[in-house]
Amino acid sequence: MTSRPLLEIAAGSLASALAAQEGGADRVELCSSLAEGGITPSRGMLAVVRERVRIPVYVLVRPRGGDFLYEEADFDIMRRDIEACVALGYDGVVIGALDADGNVDPRCGELVKAAGKLGVTFHRAIDASSDMGQALEKVLALGCERVLTSGGCASALAGAHVIAGLVKQAGDRIKVMAGAGIRSGNLVEVMRLTRAHECHGSARTVIKSSMRYLNPALNDLAPDIEQSSVEEVRAMKAALISLCAH
Repeated sequence: MTSRPLLEIAAGSLASALAAQEGGADRVELCSSLAEGGITPSRGMLAVVRERVRIPVYVLVRPRGGDFLYEEADFDIMRRDIEACVALGYDGVVIGALDADGNVDPRCGELVKAAGKLGVTFHRAIDASSDMGQALEKVLALGCERVLTSGGCASALAGAHVIAGLVKQAGDRIKVMAGAGIRSGNLVEVMRLTRAHECHGSARTVIKSSMRYLNPALNDLAPDIEQSSVEEVRAMKAALISLCAH
């Protein structure tokens, strides 16, 4: 590769965003509830992260987990969340929506318009579309600057051949960012197979709870915390840098 692909870290907390920054990530995708694919973070998190994180941050705009078929009220929520990101001075937003037949919802254009001068990424809703090649063209027409994809598979490695096809189709018209299941151990393989412009991962690790008392009856409330690891972010960044040497 002639230039190093960028590394984006999906951060589900302030601590994860700061770990991404310390580890050398190029950009953060800020969200909440990573376990359900991510939803829009709270206004409080938005305010504090904007104050403390210096590298570019894009905010995930997704009103709920589940599918990407949204009612008009959901679009109203997303428009207002985007307005909040604009007001706080964020670098970009991450959007995506489909209609019932798996096509890119044209109302996404309203979200791009609301973002104004902010950058816009189309998220993995494209992986749930009925025709990814056609969806990529729709995303291009919306004016998005990149699309995040696993190639329609559970992981970017499994969907590497599809991602490679999207990269070829995209050319220099839009950036294709590979994501889902990427860690430092498989990052080089994924990027060599896909030739993707950017790479996305959470770099998560489990941090044991510091609570001295734990109620043994609360089996449904796991006390341990998942957050991005500075060491794993550094390892992912080093793997990307190594691509340029070959």
